[in-house]
Amino acid sequence: MATRAVRGFGQYSGAARALERVGDRWALLIVRDLLVGARRYGDLKAGLPRIPTNILSDRLKELQEAGVIRRVPTVRGGYELTALGRGLEPVVVALERWGWSLLGEPAEGELITRDALAIALRAAFQPDAAAGMPPTEYVLHVGDVSVAAVVVGSRLDVVPIGHDALPQPRRPEPEPAFEATLELVIRPSGFRDLISGAPDSGAAQILAGDADTMARFTRTFHIEPAEPPTDAAAEAGGAAASVA
Repeated sequence: MATRAVRGFGQYSGAARALERVGDRWALLIVRDLLVGARRYGDLKAGLPRIPTNILSDRLKELQEAGVIRRVPTVRGGYELTALGRGLEPVVVALERWGWSLLGEPAEGELITRDALAIALRAAFQPDAAAGMPPTEYVLHVGDVSVAAVVVGSRLDVVPIGHDALPQPRRPEPEPAFEATLELVIRPSGFRDLISGAPDSGAAQILAGDADTMARFTRTFHIEPAEPPTDAAAEAGGAAASVA
């Protein structure tokens, strides 16, 4: 299938131009997964199980033509973000934070992937709070996936782990000496509650670490959910817009 021409919005605007390039369905989720590391076509399809194969092919072609992604010469069938594409990281992370208020409970068939979990931790990371804490490694098993989050000062490095995890770029040498490790088993909605600072419902099982390390985690990773507007506030906003 030939890649379709870019549909313009007829506006000379940065937001319009950006949405012409990455505003189509699935595009930003492809970018999200590539923010974690280079991925093959099959890796992207596995991480986005509901995307039709023809749509994935089209989106990859469109993102290449827009200069957002490129083929990885050393990986057969692999893709990675260009410098232009990596510039979308703050956008994707901000969307992750904004969407936190809309999560609710997982719907039937919804899953969490390693790449999605890695970006959620980036969105929740509080570098100012982490800066005064000793180097710590956090290992999270959420649903069927696992990641290791290494925090050294105000720096965060999240690596997917597990027998079928994809290879990641090597960490800077030398490896830091960790003062503590926290390892948790959490159900997906429990992870949401933990990051949001909800009262402890026993959703997290501690495999390694203690209460102090858990408290360190909740200070280091936190997303304050924005309250969705009430019906009255929404009506007031609509009325104000009509008057304007």
